[in-house]
Amino acid sequence: MTGGRAAPAADPLTLDDLEDRARAVLASEVYDFVAGGSGHESTLGANRAAFDRCHLVPRVLSGTAAADTTTTLLGAPASMPVAVAPMAFHTLVHPDGEPGVARAAAAAGVPFTAATLAARPLDELAVTGGELFFQLYWLRDRDRTERLIAEAERLGARALVLTVDVPFMGRRLRDLRNGFAVPAHAAPANLAPAQHGGGQSVGGHAAAVIDPTLSWSDLERVRRRTRLPLVLKGILDPADARRAVDLGADGLVVSNHGGRQLDGAVPSLLALAGIRDEVGDACELLLDSGVRGGTDVLRALALGASGVLLGRPVLWALASGGEPGVTGALKLLRTELAAAMALAGAPDVAAAGRLGVRWAPGANEREAR
Repeated sequence: MTGGRAAPAADPLTLDDLEDRARAVLASEVYDFVAGGSGHESTLGANRAAFDRCHLVPRVLSGTAAADTTTTLLGAPASMPVAVAPMAFHTLVHPDGEPGVARAAAAAGVPFTAATLAARPLDELAVTGGELFFQLYWLRDRDRTERLIAEAERLGARALVLTVDVPFMGRRLRDLRNGFAVPAHAAPANLAPAQHGGGQSVGGHAAAVIDPTLSWSDLERVRRRTRLPLVLKGILDPADARRAVDLGADGLVVSNHGGRQLDGAVPSLLALAGIRDEVGDACELLLDSGVRGGTDVLRALALGASGVLLGRPVLWALASGGEPGVTGALKLLRTELAAAMALAGAPDVAAAGRLGVRWAPGANEREAR
């Protein structure tokens, strides 16, 4: 599963450095599984291109010597407006797996989102001492779905994050070319033993367990079923955002699944401001897909996000450095964010949300505030 040259010894200076280190130690098919997107990966590339076209308008004479990055996300205290995104199969990249990432998130003071397809059960992740969100796929096995919701409530999860953009897995060409399959040691621990899927392709495994018929009526049932704040992950259309809020969603994640579902979908960052304009302050908005540094977090805040979910860089840090690597990556991100906020004249997260944004040519000006 691992091989290649040793990672460089110097401390990383950016989150992109972590990807280079991870590539050096991971088997090529595992690297491709994490790095890849669906189809021709146009949305994967467009996510980063949108951040590169989004320019902040700093304020001056603010008297800001040091910025305060602390906030709350879905009622959970956070050292910065960042939570670890839900991601499957952490033990693919390092034996520390989900428990190591959860402990690192706790040490960094940011929430950790446990995934339905995690390789370790929810109860192992709930005892790591941090703030826990639980991501739910709508399973064909409705009894298992109900039990997972009940377990998340019992273990003190702060929010239920229902993924709504995966009726089935997008066609991920890197995995198909590599013949990639989930090894037994990374199989999902939250599913029934017969559903674990070790040795099965990721798409085949998902098709076997995820119910593609999830609808708005199911959302109403979930809302009635749980007392937890309900967050929908995978919203890109303002009309969907409005309907979700009207049906009782407490939060939305503006996300194209990191470019891993519909290839050609709008970049998450371009969709963000239109959704904030539609829902106003009726719910919290988080953003994921393409976040690679503190300035990216600041851009998302300026466009109306309450915070972001950080995905691939966490796995790169885990692959190259285990739990300590993730701790270091989150520390680096907070350092970058604090510096960006101070240079932009934003003394705190609320002020960051009032910064102006300009789009370079190629972006849709109507999407910007």
